[in-house]
Amino acid sequence: MEATLASSSPPTPRVEPGPAPLSYWPIYAVVCAATSIVIGVEWDISWHKTIGRDTFWTPAHMAIYLGGIVAGLSCGWVVLRTTFAGTAAQKAACVRFWGFHGPLGAWSCIWGAIAMITSAPFDDWWHNAYGLDVEILSPPHTVLALGIGAIVVGAVLMTLAAQNRSEAEVAVGAEEEASNGDTVGEHLPSHRSGTRVAVGAAAEGRARALARSRALFAYAAGLLVLVIAIMTTEFSFRIYMHSAIFYQVVCGVFPFCILSAGRASRLRWPATTVVGVYTVIRLLMIWILPLFPAEPRLGPIFQDVTHMVPPDFPLLLAVPAVFLDLALQRFGTTRRRWLLAAALGGIFLVTFLVVQWPFAEFLLSPASRNRFFATDNFFYGLPPDAYTVRGEFYPSDRTPAALRNGLLIALGLAAVSARAGLWWGDWMARVRR
Repeated sequence: MEATLASSSPPTPRVEPGPAPLSYWPIYAVVCAATSIVIGVEWDISWHKTIGRDTFWTPAHMAIYLGGIVAGLSCGWVVLRTTFAGTAAQKAACVRFWGFHGPLGAWSCIWGAIAMITSAPFDDWWHNAYGLDVEILSPPHTVLALGIGAIVVGAVLMTLAAQNRSEAEVAVGAEEEASNGDTVGEHLPSHRSGTRVAVGAAAEGRARALARSRALFAYAAGLLVLVIAIMTTEFSFRIYMHSAIFYQVVCGVFPFCILSAGRASRLRWPATTVVGVYTVIRLLMIWILPLFPAEPRLGPIFQDVTHMVPPDFPLLLAVPAVFLDLALQRFGTTRRRWLLAAALGGIFLVTFLVVQWPFAEFLLSPASRNRFFATDNFFYGLPPDAYTVRGEFYPSDRTPAALRNGLLIALGLAAVSARAGLWWGDWMARVRR
C-alpha cells in the first residue's frame, strides 16, 4: 500500500534546466582567454614601468591580443553554430542579434574582441606620437580596457549560465529519481537495480558538472575583480591609502563586484573565494615577474631597475569578504534590501579600514621592501624625491574633519554599491542564456 500511494501521488512540478549548450569547450576557451588577457595586462604595465615603450610586438601585448582573438573566434563559432545548426530550443535559449543566435556571454566577448582589435593600431600610433603613457587610461587604453572588460564579463556570464543550468539539471535529476521510486527503493523489484545504478551515475555526473561550473564562475568573477583593481590603480597607490579618495574609490566599486558575485555564486564562501582569486593572481605576478632581468630603454632614468617591476601588493579585500560572507549567510534572505545594503556597506568600510590603514603604514616603511611585499617596485622614471620613494603619504586630507567627511562619503558609496551588487547578483542568479 505504501509503494502504491507513493507511485500514484501527483509528481512534483519540474524545474526546467533549459537546453544545454552545443559544446562546453568554448567556456574553457573564454576563461583561458580572459586569464591570458589579465596576465598580459599586468605584464604590460610591468613592461612600461621597467623597460618603457619598446615595440607593439612585445610578449605582453601578444598575450593580451591572443586572449582577445581566442575569445572572439570561439564565441563567434558558438554564434554561427547555434544560428545555422542549433535546434529550435537552443536558439530560443539564446540572445538574438541581427538574426544571429548566441549566449549573452558570447555576444559580450565578441563585442570586446572587436573593441580590442580596433584599439591596437590606435594604441600603436598614440605611443609613436606621445611616447610613454602619462596615465593608465589614455584614449586608446580606454577603448582597450572596455574590450577587456567586455571579454572578462563575457567569461563571467558564460560560466554563470553554465552554473545555473547545472543547478537546474541537478534539481530535475533529483525529481526524476524520486519519480522512479528511489525514495522507496526497498519495494522495487530486482530488475530495477540496473536502473538505480544508471540513475546514480547520472546524478554523480551532474554533481561533478555543478562543482566544475561553480569553480569556473568564481574564478571568472575573481578575474573581474582583478580587472577593476587594475583600472583603479591610479587611485589606489599606497601613498593614497590614508586619504579619503582611496576609500571612496574602493567603496564605490568593490562591494558591487564582490556582492554581485557572492549573491549569484552557489559556493559556501563565495565572496571570500572570488577575492582569493584576485589576491592569488596578484601575488603570483609580484613573485614571478622580478625573476626576469630587464633594464630601461627610455630616459630619463632615475631608479636603478635591473628586473621586471612587479605590481603593488594586493588590497586586503579578503578580510571584508569574509565578514560579507558571514553577513550574507545570516541575513541574506531578508526583504529589507536597503537596510541590508547599508549594513553590508558599513561592514565593508569598517573592516577594510581597520586592516588597510595600518597595513599602508607598513607598505611605506623600509621593512616591506623585500621579495615578498615588493614595495621597492619603483618605476624607472620615478624621481628620488617622489612620495613613494621617500615613504610618505600624499597629504590630500589636511585636517581630521576633511578625512572624516570623506570617509562618510565613502560609507554612503559603499551602501549604494552594496545595494547595486545585491540587485545585480539576484539578476545573475537567474541567468541561463
